[in-house]
Amino acid sequence: MHDHPALIFTALLIFLYGLFSHLSEKWAITGPMVFMGVGVLASPLGLDLFELDPNAGPVKLVAEITLIMILFVDATLIKHDVLLKSPSRLPMRLLLIGLPLTMLFGTAVGTMMFPGIGLWAIVLMALILSPTDAALGQAVVKSKYVPDRIRQTISVESGLNDGIALPPIFVCFAALSAEGGHQEGSWLGFAAMQLTLGPLVGAAVGWIGGRLVEYAAKRDWMEPTFQRLSAFSLAIIAFALAEFLHGNGFIAAFCAGLALGVRSPDVRERIQEFGEAEGVQLSLFVFLMLGMVMVPFAYGYWSAAEWFYAVMSLTVIRMIPVAIAMIGAKLDWQTIGFVGWFGPRGIASVLYLLMAVASIGIEGHERIFSVIVLTVMISVVAHGVSAVPLTKLYGKTAT
Repeated sequence: MHDHPALIFTALLIFLYGLFSHLSEKWAITGPMVFMGVGVLASPLGLDLFELDPNAGPVKLVAEITLIMILFVDATLIKHDVLLKSPSRLPMRLLLIGLPLTMLFGTAVGTMMFPGIGLWAIVLMALILSPTDAALGQAVVKSKYVPDRIRQTISVESGLNDGIALPPIFVCFAALSAEGGHQEGSWLGFAAMQLTLGPLVGAAVGWIGGRLVEYAAKRDWMEPTFQRLSAFSLAIIAFALAEFLHGNGFIAAFCAGLALGVRSPDVRERIQEFGEAEGVQLSLFVFLMLGMVMVPFAYGYWSAAEWFYAVMSLTVIRMIPVAIAMIGAKLDWQTIGFVGWFGPRGIASVLYLLMAVASIGIEGHERIFSVIVLTVMISVVAHGVSAVPLTKLYGKTAT
């Protein structure tokens, strides 16, 4: 432990923040805001208490475990009736129309804004900034002022779009690695193997593992504590087995949650409870690392172009696709604007960024990485601060 003072610092911060966590929600100060801010304060830009590398062992390990758990748990939370049978199928509209358009708009604007950067790198930036994070605006998904179907739409979109964005992100990794000479053989063949074996292995682990957990629980062989712990076990097994067979472990973790073979609501809820609790704790660590590690790195690359793209990413690049996706849904403009604004960029974007650093390296990609960091940093503050007042305003004005 003495070799990793940043981990001790993180544990202490999580404990102290937890003591006042309920009060902070009333003050519209979110956990990600606190941890990112403290990270910047402790970084070389502030008190210079820690100086960590994005590829440092503890940072990389915690980031990978966090992403595995988030992908698995988000997939288990998907309610197919909400996704397919809700009025106007709002989540499907956002995922099948809004998300691809966001990726295309982000790529188009990035190509115009950064002409000296290669196309694959621009595409990667747009893809990493396409998933949303409802956790940055918890006041929205919990508010009594917001109709149930709008809250469910925002939650379902956030839960699924990180998993949907993952396959094309890995295609970009393969293409950029091939450009840099780090990938031997056909990068298309490599990507195809990753995207084929990962889902197959993950679905098998999730379905078989879930059936075994439910079978044991029904016969009272398995304590509730171990039912909860199975979330972590199944996610890691899916990841590790897929990687061993040369598939993609992260996609496998998502597919394991998607195919989880548990029908019992009680058993399923226990599995999700553990995953959500651990996910929150790990996510706070990642936001601390964002402030402590990534912001100091990115700060020197922020120019007017980076700021402009970051603001565009959170507004026009997100909101126009949402408006297009909602054509024919018979929603008022206040609701469309509300859903469009509350597409925060958070934990998924940070984790995919750390994966990109590990996969293709920082050199030559400094500007696109700095844009991602800046966009998430602005989103953490802007969406965190605006969640409560805009939710109340929406509740008063929307029909």
